Amino acid sequence: MAPPLPHSSGPSAVGRRKRRRSTKAPKNKEEIENQRMTHITVERNRRKQMNQYLSVLRSLMPPSYAQRGDQESIIGGSINFVKELEQRLQWLSGQKELKEERPKFDDFFTSPQYSTPIGDIEVNVNETHANLKIRWKRRPSLLFRLVSGLNAMRLTILHLNVTTAALIVLYSLTLKVEDDCKLTTGDGIASAVNQLLCRIEDDDGDDAMFNSFNSILP
Repeated sequence: MAPPLPHSSGPSAVGRRKRRRSTKAPKNKEEIENQRMTHITVERNRRKQMNQYLSVLRSLMPPSYAQRGDQESIIGGSINFVKELEQRLQWLSGQKELKEERPKFDDFFTSPQYSTPIGDIEVNVNETHANLKIRWKRRPSLLFRLVSGLNAMRLTILHLNVTTAALIVLYSLTLKVEDDCKLTTGDGIASAVNQLLCRIEDDDGDDAMFNSFNSILP
């Protein structure tokens, strides 16, 4: 008689066994509520701190930079305010350097008709010729605009000498006063040149100022 077969432990037997499942105890309602309240408290504190920062930031600049109290307006206004302060600082630094350079060229003038923080102008007229001396703050295209303006006044440049030092430029010009020129005195020429240079100083690069230049002539 054949021996009995051993008990099978194959897949069918394993499938009949109960699988153990790792179960995680669900959070109770109290724990969930505590976490929710903690999150709300943290967010409330964050917003409160941000509002405090914005309030301090707004108090440091003029009201015109942040007329509305929202975050976008305050941050945008503060950026514009800082940019303007930087520009103002650069301008003041330039004025300081310009003031320090001016005494080095005091002998350049005898009796200037115009003497301002940004420059000096002196004109001497001898019959149909004029000697023009200018000390001015250096800036791009200043000479080109000056020459264009003098031509518009009917003052022809016979000789030009340019000297630069740091932020200052010195112009020494010999001019011929043309017959149709409306400027006949040193004071008149100095006044017109001063207005021309001031317009150049304030101009934003638009050449349209030369189209209306005749308006400053006497």
